[in-house]
Amino acid sequence: MAVIAQEPASLADIAKRLDANGKIDVIVEQLTKTNEILEDMLFQEANLPTGHKTTIRSDLPTATWRLLNYGVKQSKSRTQQIISTCGMLEAYAEVDKALADLNGNTGAFRVSEDQAFLQAMNIAMAETLFYGNVDKTPERFHGFAAHLSTASQPNVLDAGGTESGSLTSIYLCSWGPQTVFGIYPKGSKAGFRHNDLGEVTLFDADGGKYQGYRTHYKWDLGLVVRDWRYLVRIANIDPATITDNKLVDLLVTASELLPDQKLGRPVFYMNRQTRTRLRLARLNKGNVQLSFDNVEGKKVMVFDEIPVRRSDAVLNTEPRVV
Repeated sequence: MAVIAQEPASLADIAKRLDANGKIDVIVEQLTKTNEILEDMLFQEANLPTGHKTTIRSDLPTATWRLLNYGVKQSKSRTQQIISTCGMLEAYAEVDKALADLNGNTGAFRVSEDQAFLQAMNIAMAETLFYGNVDKTPERFHGFAAHLSTASQPNVLDAGGTESGSLTSIYLCSWGPQTVFGIYPKGSKAGFRHNDLGEVTLFDADGGKYQGYRTHYKWDLGLVVRDWRYLVRIANIDPATITDNKLVDLLVTASELLPDQKLGRPVFYMNRQTRTRLRLARLNKGNVQLSFDNVEGKKVMVFDEIPVRRSDAVLNTEPRVV
């Protein structure tokens, strides 16, 4: 049976442990500041070079009430092995050498110019965490929506919206070593690699040559849903028609679907528009579940003690889940 080798930690925590020169961990900190899901997501090193094999229990054994002189039928649990893959996200950042050197601090200028590339990678990673689907985009990994893709699944709640292409979802994920966690390839530095390729010859649009600096960024991550019961989707939310009370009711129902809130670290994820609706709903004194609390030193909106995070990667253009 596949086992988990160590307790998962946040991406920033792992990067700080693995990198001594301060370069990778600083970059990872910048990424987590602009992508809240990366602050919550727990990671561990995968047990395969390109993914992670884990064993999940698919059925429980049967317990029997016994009468005297009657026996108990034999039963057993069933397990199955799944392999979760990692996706490889890469970017090359290039800048004119003369322009960088004019600044007086070449290194600082290059880092500032690279921010656009890092932000683009950050957006792409967040989109994949929610909407990655290896059946449609095999170069990525399976995200939340792909794991919860049909209304018949026990952990998919239907909010009742019918305008396909104008809907959104709320995702509840309980991060933990036995529930849901992120992975990075075996032997890599938290899945993120930063390689300064130094001075190279670059080409303009007309084929002209000039000297510049090039940096290669490589980010390999994946998602493991070890126990599907700890991942919940409130689907088919129509922002134009759903009421505040209905939203709150659905959040209550979603949180009650988690078998044990103490087993992992539950967090709600939604886009800006939906979270704004919840903040406005908080003004209604009847919604006592909504409040603000300090979570790890930060003021965070919570619902029944579960943090409510905003992610702009959650779309308002989702198709109807049927």
